Amino acid sequence: MSTTHTVVTVLAAAWVGFSAASVLAGARWVVEPLAEYGVPRSWWTWLGVAKAAGALGLLAGLFEPVVGLLAGIGLVLYFTGAVITVLRARSYSHVPFPLLYLGPVVASMALAYTA
Repeated sequence: MSTTHTVVTVLAAAWVGFSAASVLAGARWVVEPLAEYGVPRSWWTWLGVAKAAGALGLLAGLFEPVVGLLAGIGLVLYFTGAVITVLRARSYSHVPFPLLYLGPVVASMALAYTA
């Protein structure tokens, strides 16, 4: 495991964790778009929990690589679903937002398996 991988993974986990905390806290700048996209309010807590679990899984992956891989796969699927949701809602200007979270997760996964 390289220092670069560790730094990128910690930053990715912090970034995804921030996103999870924002949903769970009901930050207006997060939940208003969710409502606009048609995401049921009953899902919001579970979406936040899924992101938080993914962030913790990335960190755990620093010690147990398979956990990090599974967390990364879960987050890639999550944020891919977010992109699809935004596209279906025709909020094209919002597409970059889930990609900003997806990028560091993919970078962490790529760095974990290169050497």
